[in-house]
Amino acid sequence: MTTLTLTRQAVLKLGSAALAMALVSGAATAQEYTLRLHQFLPAQASVPAHILDPWADRIEEASGGRIEIERYPAMQLGGAPPQLIDQVIDGTVDIVWTLPGYTPGRFPRTEVFELPFMMTGGNAEATSRAYWQLGEETMMDADFADVHVLGLWVHGPGVIHSSTPIETVDDLAGVKLRAPTRTTNMMFSALGATAIGMPVPAVPEALSQGVIDATVIPWEVTTALRVAELVEYHTEFGDEALYTATFVLAMNPDSYAALPEDLQAIIDAESGLEFSAMAGRVMQEYDVPGREMAEDRGNTITTLDDAQLAEWRAAAEPTVQAWIDETTAGGIDGAALVERARALIAENLGN
Repeated sequence: MTTLTLTRQAVLKLGSAALAMALVSGAATAQEYTLRLHQFLPAQASVPAHILDPWADRIEEASGGRIEIERYPAMQLGGAPPQLIDQVIDGTVDIVWTLPGYTPGRFPRTEVFELPFMMTGGNAEATSRAYWQLGEETMMDADFADVHVLGLWVHGPGVIHSSTPIETVDDLAGVKLRAPTRTTNMMFSALGATAIGMPVPAVPEALSQGVIDATVIPWEVTTALRVAELVEYHTEFGDEALYTATFVLAMNPDSYAALPEDLQAIIDAESGLEFSAMAGRVMQEYDVPGREMAEDRGNTITTLDDAQLAEWRAAAEPTVQAWIDETTAGGIDGAALVERARALIAENLGN
């Protein structure tokens, strides 16, 4: 009787121990790969909250918890926004979201989408599709040869936010204006402004301290930066988008290669053309609350009419030709890129 009882106890103890070991082992193996995603905006901004986090969540869920994507907003892992691309190339982090334009001249083919009035119809989704398609045709083994590209997209129509009214090209004379990329700096300098390049997180302080008088950004990001509290005037270009900026979601190639094929397939399924198009569309959708914030504060929003747009378009055209000439001199057929980008945007607008 006693022996039998002891045996049962021993079996129960062994069973409990085995179960505990299995649970510990399961917890240890469920999360097999941890990827660190680094980017420059605060976590509550629309891109992290409505594009990057849902993307990461879908990958984690589809992997059954085998992949964990740690999210580090607002440069929490150190460095400045222009350093993000090198952080992912050298493996300091696994994934970054950034602007190619933060490192001027380094990604020349991406600049074609940042040229003035390139984004026909003011449609970020169609332009993002075109960007990914042209990226596959010309950029993956050139501009982006050192990274594994997950997404390429643009934001909605760029808007001028200023401390004084800006309606005509002449109104830019002497205005200290923050522009996001080399091409936009080229354009605004040619139009008479004093163009100042800086990453978008620096904009609020620069406006509040008078370092700049104006900035060009889409409505979407003004909510996180509270730009409507810092300026009183906003100039829109309607469907004739004055400019847009390009983004890239990029992964370290070794981090991608280290994943087994089934996990690579999960990341692939959540990346690429459709993801890029969705990201562009979502960014443009979040222009609405940004604009509403300015309206609620009683700020002046001016949407230029056709005659005014014609003036701006004519004044900006030399910037397009200057970019073509410069790019061609660097060994890239700039005219062919412009023609192809416009054709792809038109095709995607028609779909």
